[in-house]
Amino acid sequence: MIKNTVLALKYRPQEFEDLIGQEVMSQTITNAIALNKTPNAYLLTGIRGVGKTTTARLIAKALNCQKNIDKQIKCSKEKFCPTCEEIISSNHIDILEMDAASKTGIDDIRELIESSKYSPTSAKFKIFIIDEVHMLSKQAFNGLLKTLEEPPPSLKFILATTEARKIPVTILSRCQRFDLKRVDKDKLFNHLKNIAEKENGKISEDAIRLISRASEGSVRDAISLLDRSLISQSLDQNNEIKESDVREMLGLADRTKIISLFKEVLNGNEKESLRYFKELSKDGIDARNFLNDILEILYLFSRRISLGPIEKDMSISETEVQMVDKYSKNIDMQDIGLFWQLTIKTIDDLRIVSNENLSLEMYIMQLIHLKNIENKDENLNNKIENKNEQKQKDLIGGSLSSENVENNFSTSTKNQLKSTEQIKNNPLKTLSSDTKKNIEITSFQDLIDQANKEKEVELKYDLERNVKLVSFNKGKIDISFNEKLNQNFIKNLTEKLLLWTGERWIISLSKNSEAKSLYEQNQEKKSNKFENFKKSNLAEEFEKAFPDAKLIDIQEKEKIND
Repeated sequence: MIKNTVLALKYRPQEFEDLIGQEVMSQTITNAIALNKTPNAYLLTGIRGVGKTTTARLIAKALNCQKNIDKQIKCSKEKFCPTCEEIISSNHIDILEMDAASKTGIDDIRELIESSKYSPTSAKFKIFIIDEVHMLSKQAFNGLLKTLEEPPPSLKFILATTEARKIPVTILSRCQRFDLKRVDKDKLFNHLKNIAEKENGKISEDAIRLISRASEGSVRDAISLLDRSLISQSLDQNNEIKESDVREMLGLADRTKIISLFKEVLNGNEKESLRYFKELSKDGIDARNFLNDILEILYLFSRRISLGPIEKDMSISETEVQMVDKYSKNIDMQDIGLFWQLTIKTIDDLRIVSNENLSLEMYIMQLIHLKNIENKDENLNNKIENKNEQKQKDLIGGSLSSENVENNFSTSTKNQLKSTEQIKNNPLKTLSSDTKKNIEITSFQDLIDQANKEKEVELKYDLERNVKLVSFNKGKIDISFNEKLNQNFIKNLTEKLLLWTGERWIISLSKNSEAKSLYEQNQEKKSNKFENFKKSNLAEEFEKAFPDAKLIDIQEKEKIND
């Protein structure tokens, strides 16, 4: 091997055990070869750089290695047999590698089929490796079908592609398919670290982590990026390559700066947001990479909101974790959904607008505008809700009647509402028009039955499963609840009780930890009943009659009307 060859070729796996991240596939193929149960055709799929062509050559070497014929022949990484050496250098006469991107027609396939009729010259198997096989024409695929299904005993096909969905199902059904996975960041990190040590390259672990993340699971891309980094350092052996150097090389922005920019967006601070952007722009960020970094930040925020604190992993530093934890309090999933869609739209716009910086500045201002609109809506809603709550407290204290609440609400808040649609949706106005039902609710079960009758499915579910009744009196309910309770439950229940009974009810929260929900009570009763039945004579007789059966549940027989 030439000493100064590119690292992607220098460290190309020469045995199955060298393939990283594809252990299950490697074990399956080697076992099949050892048992002499190899398919007529292999199909290797996966993104670029995960080892499809490398795996094809490893299969060819494993099938034709001379040690399979003569056990006395030694073949290892230290010294390969002549057949394996020729396959490694792509010089073996019986191993034909064809690029389907340049030979797509039926004539090329006819030539291939014609040569398949001849036995291998020196190897055990003649092997056709067709790379990017999805590029073949429809006629070429049809011409390949018969030979692919019933090739000569000494012929094997190995097909490789990045676009398996473009291959006809008639071809897929004739192949044994192996999907090569993206390689995990941890494995890539360790692999790159070992290569850097062998090459005596001074590069920080943070820089290697960034390369691992930027390669998106492609081993070849990761090694090529490492090669570029080491070349940039080759003339100055004293300086260590840092994360900032790799970011500059790749045109990536510092993610802490992006999170800081995002914080200013959430605060509605346009001036500071654009200042951060101009700093990033001076660092030479790539517009598409910047927007993809924004998408990653949005993902981190959504992960923090939905799943709780982010655990330490290689994709995010401790500082970034702390920043996400701190700033996620000022954003919700609805914001993230809007920001995500706007970011995707801006990525598409980059193909149209020639000035990328102009597009990105407009994008940041649009983000701020979206957040400001929501803040204004929230402030208006909070004002209305606070006024409503105060009037409800006055009403409970006996200082106002329901008619006064309605009249006062109308006169004091109509001026604040900016559209007739908001006036139509006035919650108190809706309730007051239907408060003449006067339904009698004397127990908690009556309340659940009424929710069921009114088809209030979510309310009924919360009452049965998530609410733990402490006490029930007419006009007042004391409850405790679990973490799954809908955050709007108390407001919703209060409105429905006013609507159904025509009266205001007080819902108070209790710290009673011993209370149980109706569902838990029913489950406990059912469990006790089942345990008592297991101790009965009938259960003993059942076990004697059916010794191999196991009693798992009991149900009461429904009464049949005469």
